[in-house]
Amino acid sequence: MQKLKMYDILGCSFVALILYWNTLSADFAYDDSRAILKNQDLLQETPIVNIFYDDFWGTPLVHSGSHKSYRPLCVLSYRLNHLLGRLDPFGYHLGNVLLHVLVTGLFTYTARAVVLRRTMPACLAGVLFAVHPVHTEAVAGIVGRADVGACLFFLFSFLCYVSYCEQRDSHTNHSKLRTSDREVNKPVLWHRWIFLTLSVSFATMSMLTKEHGMTVLAVNAAYDVFIQNKTRLRDLLSLRIFLKDCHRLWEGILSQVVSVAILLAFRLHFMGNKPPHFAPSDNPAASDESLQTRLLTFLYLPVLNAWLLVCPYRLSFDWSMEAVPLIESLTDIRNLFSLVYYSSLAAFAWYCFQELEDLHHGHEVNNRLKAGSSDFSNCPSNCRASRASNGHGVAWTGSSDKRNGHARNGYTHIPSPSCNNSNGNGIRHDTLSSLRKRTSNGQRKNHHHPSSQLTGSSSPSIAPSSFQERTRILNVVIVSMVFMILPFVPATNLFFYVGFVLAERILYIPSMGFCFLAAEAVHQLWARRPRSQKTVVIAITTSLLLLFSVRTWMRNFDWQSEEALYRSGIDVNPPKAWGNLANILKSQGKIGEAEEAYKNALSYRGNMADVHYNLGILLQESKRYEEALTSYQLAIQCRPRLSMAHLNLGIVLNTLGRHDEAEAVYRHAATLDDTGLKDPKNQMTGVISSLFNLGRLLQDQGRYEEALKVFKEAIERRPNHYTPQSLYNMLGETYFKLGRNEDAEKWFKKSLEAKPDHIPAHLTYAHMLGKTSRFAEAQKFFKRAKDLEPSNHNVYQHYGQFLNDLGQYNEALAMFSKAYDLRPDDHEATFNLANALRQARNNERAEEFYKRAALLKPEAASSHMNLGAMYHLNGKLGEAEQSYMEALRLKPNDQTTLQNLMKLRSLMAKVANGDSKSTPKATDG
Repeated sequence: MQKLKMYDILGCSFVALILYWNTLSADFAYDDSRAILKNQDLLQETPIVNIFYDDFWGTPLVHSGSHKSYRPLCVLSYRLNHLLGRLDPFGYHLGNVLLHVLVTGLFTYTARAVVLRRTMPACLAGVLFAVHPVHTEAVAGIVGRADVGACLFFLFSFLCYVSYCEQRDSHTNHSKLRTSDREVNKPVLWHRWIFLTLSVSFATMSMLTKEHGMTVLAVNAAYDVFIQNKTRLRDLLSLRIFLKDCHRLWEGILSQVVSVAILLAFRLHFMGNKPPHFAPSDNPAASDESLQTRLLTFLYLPVLNAWLLVCPYRLSFDWSMEAVPLIESLTDIRNLFSLVYYSSLAAFAWYCFQELEDLHHGHEVNNRLKAGSSDFSNCPSNCRASRASNGHGVAWTGSSDKRNGHARNGYTHIPSPSCNNSNGNGIRHDTLSSLRKRTSNGQRKNHHHPSSQLTGSSSPSIAPSSFQERTRILNVVIVSMVFMILPFVPATNLFFYVGFVLAERILYIPSMGFCFLAAEAVHQLWARRPRSQKTVVIAITTSLLLLFSVRTWMRNFDWQSEEALYRSGIDVNPPKAWGNLANILKSQGKIGEAEEAYKNALSYRGNMADVHYNLGILLQESKRYEEALTSYQLAIQCRPRLSMAHLNLGIVLNTLGRHDEAEAVYRHAATLDDTGLKDPKNQMTGVISSLFNLGRLLQDQGRYEEALKVFKEAIERRPNHYTPQSLYNMLGETYFKLGRNEDAEKWFKKSLEAKPDHIPAHLTYAHMLGKTSRFAEAQKFFKRAKDLEPSNHNVYQHYGQFLNDLGQYNEALAMFSKAYDLRPDDHEATFNLANALRQARNNERAEEFYKRAALLKPEAASSHMNLGAMYHLNGKLGEAEQSYMEALRLKPNDQTTLQNLMKLRSLMAKVANGDSKSTPKATDG
């Protein structure tokens, strides 16, 4: 039989490499943000031991809101990427593609060496695995590395276990030989323990890469029971496999069971012995009160997953919410699909057990016939070759394995039901030796008997070639079904509820079984068709592979960017896709499109707190504060503990001058906890930020002692991920306002120690130094801030104010001009430049910039008052009066404005009387 060459494996791997080459230019997408960009465990300054105590997203496993996805090896690979290339997505995508290439090669080898045992079907399975579109999410999405990496270790574990079985049974067979024969090619006893240890080790690594990698232990056990030992249904039901003589089988099975128990205990310990909690939208059926709805929906979901393997046309980055409507009635047509699916599984299972029974019966008949005959005179002509053990059961071939003295061209043996008289293939060793001896001497050959049966018996025997092929096909079916079903079991909601409806990357490992089965089906079609129809089979298969390749290639472009990905998911999951797309459009500055996308998302699902919150931010940034308030309130209504919504609600209220309401909101936000929330870091960020803003509000109101208490509380409650420099800086500023300069300086220095390039601390510290006449030190900090952030307009504004206070007006004017150049739309920068121009007695330009300031912030009374003063000084009395009146409308009873208005009207009266010699001067605000 033709062997699989290395270039066959490399060819399948090359197909995978070429097909996913276009993903190397992709950006981060979807879950990559939380797993990569926001995960503190990737940072080199984070202790590496943290990855063993945090989940995949960087949340401590013992936290009630943890996802409980324990994947330290995968996170370790991300950390390596971060070490080599920081946050450049190329390295992360390259890692995924290379892993997929490696898995494809190993899968092709497994198909040829263990499963399909034919070169062309193995290559077909390898190519099908390389191009299957359902793999796109796992390979093109960086978080899919967990599935690809787990699959790699999964295959290594399986191959090691197969080798263990061969070594174990080779030793068992050898021990039953005659003493003289045992000295020839004696097997090494400890080899099997090496393979068993490696198999369990790789299974552990697979689990530490992604949880369901542990299921390889169940796959190994199933292989040992049904493939290596050909256990029948009656043996399972009668518990005959528990017999003492089956100890070699139980040696492997017990090792897998004990390993599963240890790994489960290990994982439960690290996750705090608590199950994860998921939002109802993640898995709607799990939270439905109706048992019928849960049952019917959960029965249908595996059907839909199987359909994605067969027809991967409709794919999506997310299948949560109503992407798959719940099945609430027995009359739902989808129940028919479930019935057909599970009936097919039952038929496969029945076929497998029937074949095991038939092949075993045929094998016993052949054994009895051979044992009852004195020679080979009644043996069919094609039985005269040596009869030996092989991987398929009984191989009728003249070749033998030089390592152990028996052939290995196929699968495994077929032991007797009681496991007590076999040599690993169901043949007694005395019979085996006799057959080999007679064959080697060429004795008692008879060509006169038909090859289809043995004389002297009323029962026909199984023809050797048919026996071998039937065994091989049976093994392919069993292995394929085991690979498809067992790794998928954790996702079925059978033992525990999962946090998704469908997830295409979950199918990466189960798809191996589908590829085995599909390749064998094509091979059987090709082998059983007449020559004239073989071309049709080849054409259909080639067309299918091309269609899959094109679909994968095109799907890769959906993963090139988040915008493309979310647009591709609108048809499957409109609310999730529109909500995420809106965030991308907003980041691109497409405010109108983003607002429309948010509203589209809410039209499908109006209770999405995150969408209400994000829409509120958009409206807040657009200065549509009343609408923003409504959005934040709706977000809080949908999720009362959403701290970031409380925080921004308080900020908007404070902006609108509703300080008492803002204070109440901040104080309430500070009481929120993170119990059961899936993103506790973001939740606590909102809580501490609420305390920070509360402290600022109190400070602005002159309530410095209260502000001190709030800032100290925030520092005490601050989680490790919340950087402290801003809190330290505000605490120092509050102490300065209280006149406690030594305490203020201490906290300013602590802020700069926490973050040496923290600009606000440079500015406030320099401001304090300037007020305490330490001008040289103050100027040093202003210059350092300017060097650190030369494009920060706030630095130039504060520096300009410092120079202005020193009377260095020309230098101050230069600073204010630079600030305005950097932010011409900023009211404060424009207003300060106008003040500097007025002090430089450049009244015409000062008037121009006061006018711009009034346009930028029409609600600011000071801009209108100063503009009126400039009009007044420049002799534009009518315009001055209008500006004064607008200032008084915004700020009634302002004494400076009232005095200027009185002077103006006095002047206007004198001008009207023809006396303009004495002009009352306006007073600046």
